[in-house]
Amino acid sequence: MTANERVTLTIDDMNERGVGLGRVNGGVVFVPHTAVGDVVAATVVKQTRSYRVAHLDEIITPAPCRIAPDCAVCRACGGCTYRHMTYAAECAVKQKRVNDCLRRIGGFSLTVEELLPSPTVDRYRNKAQLPVGRDAAGRPAVGFYAPHSHRIIPLRRCLLQPEKFDRLAAAFVAALEEANAPIYNEETGQPGVRHLCLRTGFATGETLACICTVGPLPNAHRYVQALRAAEPTLTGVLHCRNDRPTNVVLAGETRLLYGRGTYTDRLLGVPFTLSLPSFYQVNSAAAERLFLRAGEYAAAKSGQTVVDLYCGAGAVGLSAAPNAGRLIGVEVVPSAVEDARRNAAAAGRQNAEFWAMDAAEAGERLAREGIKPDVVFVDPPRKGCAESLLRLLAGQICPDRLVYISCDPATLSRDAALLARLGYALRRVTAVDLFPRTPHVESVALFTQAAKGAEV
Repeated sequence: MTANERVTLTIDDMNERGVGLGRVNGGVVFVPHTAVGDVVAATVVKQTRSYRVAHLDEIITPAPCRIAPDCAVCRACGGCTYRHMTYAAECAVKQKRVNDCLRRIGGFSLTVEELLPSPTVDRYRNKAQLPVGRDAAGRPAVGFYAPHSHRIIPLRRCLLQPEKFDRLAAAFVAALEEANAPIYNEETGQPGVRHLCLRTGFATGETLACICTVGPLPNAHRYVQALRAAEPTLTGVLHCRNDRPTNVVLAGETRLLYGRGTYTDRLLGVPFTLSLPSFYQVNSAAAERLFLRAGEYAAAKSGQTVVDLYCGAGAVGLSAAPNAGRLIGVEVVPSAVEDARRNAAAAGRQNAEFWAMDAAEAGERLAREGIKPDVVFVDPPRKGCAESLLRLLAGQICPDRLVYISCDPATLSRDAALLARLGYALRRVTAVDLFPRTPHVESVALFTQAAKGAEV
């Protein structure tokens, strides 16, 4: 095959980004926006020594799972991947991905017990970070970045987020246009408005907004008024000024413009107060299913000691281990630790304490103080756990049960393989879909000491 060559092929698999792949003359060809079972015509646009990438020209024979997308910009926007296929087919792809990673990266024959689907497929996100830019006519716009770029696809409606976010975004854009506000330009470094960040509690309806800028925010009251008029559930509006050359959105100085700097929600009946930087699962309804399964795996008995690493605002430990005799949460973000302490107090959990430190540092403290937890939860970022932390957990801390919550099956499989070499056996795995219509999938895995047998 050569560049610009037109090929016909059958899609027989999907990669980790949700891109379909087929084979022509033994060579792999990736074709975005396809589904397993599609027979397609495509034009090769990129070639390497090991694979080709092709542009989808025509669906010759649609796969049985193919459906008409319900979003006009889903192929251009970087938000959704699977709007052209049934949700059941999407879940099957995600379950297969977790199994493939466990086998290929981790070397495990064990497979996931099941994939727990999200209770809702649309409008499920409780958080959005909307970049601000200009549309083709030069007017202010918010939306999402096109794949592999910082080019904004303007959106009036996004089916991943609640309708109130659509209203808030539209009101904010109108206020920007009316004020002739400066918009941040990443290429030139021109200061201005950069993001609108929104968070909401589905159980309470409370909503928090943050306007992120490079440089000052003149006439901030205009935007507060516009946002409040668009959404009466708004509990607070903040301004985050971040003048540093970084892609981290919520870095820099934050000040309160209106109301309070927190909002509330509930998970599994546990009340949570959350500030803007606090980690919190973006799909509350699916997170409850995840935490119930994590609690089942933990099987924490009354009086036992539970450690929750990467705890955020305390959601996993407080909801998945309600019977713990002692709960130690660890989180590196100080404001999230403050939230966790408030949440423990509101839930009446006087047995809970929270340490503001890195997880590996906390592991050293646990070992130094001789704390031997019965259960350890880890819920690391996408890069997974540091090897030093896993060695501490398996070598000196030695919990009876280690429950690993992961947003990336590849790093979970890598870490599981290391734990196996360190004497911890992978016993059970469940996939949970917290991110419908996107390529991401969550997993929860149970490890126990291999020397104690397979009794779980």
